[in-house]
Amino acid sequence: MNQALAQFQALAQWLGDALAPGEDFSLGYAAEQSDFVRFNQARVRQAGQVRQASLELQLIQGGRHAEQQLTLSGVLAEDRRRLAEALSQLRAILPLLPPDPYLQFNREPWQSHSLQLEALPDCAQVVEQVAREAAGLDLVGFYAAGSISRGFASSSGAFGWHQASSFNLDWSLFHGNGQAVKAQYAGQHWQAEAFATRLAEAREQLAYLGLPARSLAPGDYRAYLAPAALQEVLELLGWGGFSAQALAEKDSPLQRLHSGEARLSPLLHLQEQVTGSLLPGFSSEGYPRRDLQLIRAGQPGEQLVSARSAAEYGLPANGASPWEAPAALVMAGGELAQAQVLERLDRGLYIGNLWYLNYSDRPAARITGMTRFASFWVEDGRIQAPLASMRFDDSLYRLLGSRLEALTRERELSLATGTYQQRHNGSTLLPGALLDGLTLTL
Repeated sequence: MNQALAQFQALAQWLGDALAPGEDFSLGYAAEQSDFVRFNQARVRQAGQVRQASLELQLIQGGRHAEQQLTLSGVLAEDRRRLAEALSQLRAILPLLPPDPYLQFNREPWQSHSLQLEALPDCAQVVEQVAREAAGLDLVGFYAAGSISRGFASSSGAFGWHQASSFNLDWSLFHGNGQAVKAQYAGQHWQAEAFATRLAEAREQLAYLGLPARSLAPGDYRAYLAPAALQEVLELLGWGGFSAQALAEKDSPLQRLHSGEARLSPLLHLQEQVTGSLLPGFSSEGYPRRDLQLIRAGQPGEQLVSARSAAEYGLPANGASPWEAPAALVMAGGELAQAQVLERLDRGLYIGNLWYLNYSDRPAARITGMTRFASFWVEDGRIQAPLASMRFDDSLYRLLGSRLEALTRERELSLATGTYQQRHNGSTLLPGALLDGLTLTL
């Protein structure tokens, strides 16, 4: 048996035996074994490894609950001692706390087990290929690879275990003038040819950055949003767009869609797709996750419901995170071939990346942001010049609705690049989007 799994099971068993009458617990487990490499000018600047594991213990009694996180040593006797100390401290704190009216402890004894431990290349092989393929380029990037483990156990008999290996190479190619092309290659199966192709595409775009930049007057322009740019739009939409709490409190940017006052494009299909993703099949709150159809042919679908929202609004919890944002977002592709994007765009904006996005009018789903990294002016289906950084301000009901002309057949997988405290396991799988209008404001 997997050693980490065996130790987690042993700790959960000990905790169950140590409970006093009337007490319940939930126990979350998080661990990783990761290699990290930082690149500068296509050479290794920093390399290292991280091995860490932690527990999140929640003690519940009489409607009160308290939590504590503890780092694990990997030595069972020592970790059992740390867990006993945490349990003792929570018992002392619990009587001092008021009851939580929205505490919802799941008493279903569900079981979940998932192993996606694919073989990854040796870190030295990746470094060698990056250095060879990017020779002569100013490549600045970050490589992270290895396994991520998540576990959950509770006094109700629920138990979940999830382990998945993955890699993520996030990089930029810098031109001598300071402009850059940003790209990512991520997944569970490293393919040397796929990385070489992705790098070649970035190198081709880099050549255009030496041309004089084009500034445009404010107005509407045809535009193509590459998958990375579309990801920024959808991540902003995830801030309350599918949240049961935000919708119940009338604070969702998609409130008008759910009330029938506005519509999105019938081309649009969005899903929280846990199946096949790196996301565990259970939440940190102890609920099984399942695939959710968030938008179907432009029409509103299911909501992301956390345990607290379920208790407050009388809804069935579906394993959403406490912040009720998508973590394994998938958009269906369309019929536009990637090779035909410039031809179909004809004249307009090719936008590789966006940044600084925010809502300019949240109830109206209006967003604003800036173009960035490898965005170009296109004429007659050919790139003519890099685009100077421009601000846009437009409604999601236009960008993903009336102005959405086509989606690419090919889709791009992006894995979360966050490493704050630990590597994250969120993902998106998105096509590119051709728009017959995007409003630039300055």
